[in-house]
Amino acid sequence: DMSIVTTEKRGSIMILTLNRPDSLNALGAEGDGLAIAAACNEIVADAEIRCVILTGAGRAFSAGGDVKAMKEGTGAFGGAPHDIREGYRRNIHLIVKSLYNLEVPMIAAVNGAAIGLGCDVACMADIRIASDKAKMGVTFLKLGLIPGDGGAWLLPRLIGSSRAAELLFTGKVIDAATAEDWGLVSKVVPGDTLMDEAMALAEQIAAQPPQALRLAKTLMRHGTNASYETIMEMSAASQALMHKTEDHMEGVDAILEKRTPEFKGR
Repeated sequence: DMSIVTTEKRGSIMILTLNRPDSLNALGAEGDGLAIAAACNEIVADAEIRCVILTGAGRAFSAGGDVKAMKEGTGAFGGAPHDIREGYRRNIHLIVKSLYNLEVPMIAAVNGAAIGLGCDVACMADIRIASDKAKMGVTFLKLGLIPGDGGAWLLPRLIGSSRAAELLFTGKVIDAATAEDWGLVSKVVPGDTLMDEAMALAEQIAAQPPQALRLAKTLMRHGTNASYETIMEMSAASQALMHKTEDHMEGVDAILEKRTPEFKGR
């Protein structure tokens, strides 16, 4: 079984592809967390990378946890309750934490079904755009389960408590148009143009000064949880760093000289 994720670098953009198409990119096999954590660590360590696109191979984004493994009691779903808890903490939680804590802006290009854990993984990105063939749902209750991966914390923050509750408590799967209407995705595009649209958006993001870009994401991430006063202190300290960068002066010069800035990450 090959690694759950493949990487392809295109200039300053990294494409991460969930690559288990035969099982609709089911997640939770032994080592999935470590593989995704390794890819994320590689991205953060590479100062050249300014944006990430996360997508799925084949016809699904990710159908979520592996139901066959649940039936067989293997992988993250095997052993005593203590073992299963550890399977979530060390493997499944490592998947979502690595993606959520990624310092580089990330776009999820939702190419097909994103269900359960798969939907929550898409929600770890900063921006979601969807193929018109995409379907999204948090269907844990249909399996007699609850969101084991932090989705219960994230979903109400993304789409509001009423719609999050409706999705979770009914287990229903919504189409791409509904996902857009509910703010679960930013826009819906024809399936054959999805990656082109994601790349165009990634290039707009990648045109920004990379140090400030990563810091802006960090502030927004902490902003969901930290107090207003904490964010104000972080903002003042971060801004003092940015004022002393070459990229800041390049932005100022470009405006005064009426030209396009060239940011170098210095």
